[in-house]
Amino acid sequence: KLEEFLNFKQLKTSLKEAILLDYYTAGFWWAIEMNFNLTQLSGFMDLLNFLLENLSDKHMTLGDNLKELGRAMAGIGETDSEGSGDLNFFSIEQAKAIVDYLNISLFKHYKLYEYLFHSPGEEFVISNE
Repeated sequence: KLEEFLNFKQLKTSLKEAILLDYYTAGFWWAIEMNFNLTQLSGFMDLLNFLLENLSDKHMTLGDNLKELGRAMAGIGETDSEGSGDLNFFSIEQAKAIVDYLNISLFKHYKLYEYLFHSPGEEFVISNE
């Protein structure tokens, strides 16, 4: 279903599409295991997409993307609605778990994702063998 939603057409021959599908699928199942409700699940998937778009489209460095994550998560757990960000439906414990997940899934492997998005070209797979 994610393959259809992401509109991946070359999954069998595109390493980039396969890696991105794997990343989104792993994130989705992690969020399910965290018992996120539908709003939280949607917010988490939006956050994954936001961070990957920062890397792929805006060529953000690891440091800049970490700052963007901090801005996106600012205000979680605060009662003052003006200080709350778009992700204020997460608890502080959930926010900590999200940061831990992002650290092991994206930020720890940031150079690999930079290479995926910004390498000169992709090698095409000729066959399934």
